[in-house]
Amino acid sequence: MSLNLFEQTVYDYVKGHAEERQYWQHKVRAILADSIETPAAVARIASELWRYYEERSAVVPTLGGTGRAPGAGRISMKNLAELLVRLWAEPRPGKPLPAQPGGHS
Repeated sequence: MSLNLFEQTVYDYVKGHAEERQYWQHKVRAILADSIETPAAVARIASELWRYYEERSAVVPTLGGTGRAPGAGRISMKNLAELLVRLWAEPRPGKPLPAQPGGHS
């Protein structure tokens, strides 16, 4: 999966700061638990990541140094949201596997 510069910067920051990582792990899992469909959860997480980026980039120099022009439009965080879902989603129960012929009971 390829992340854009902004997504990669946020990911590196979160990965390198335990409190931020724990916050996002909890947030991703909570959003997934509240959502019926994964695509809707990803969209919500992406939106939350963008708000986080805007807020934190004002006070964290490593986040603000991505060359974004003031007043520029929103940058997609969808790939990062999908990555975080893959990394941190609690496994959901799936369909039981069919019994194997000749298996032991």
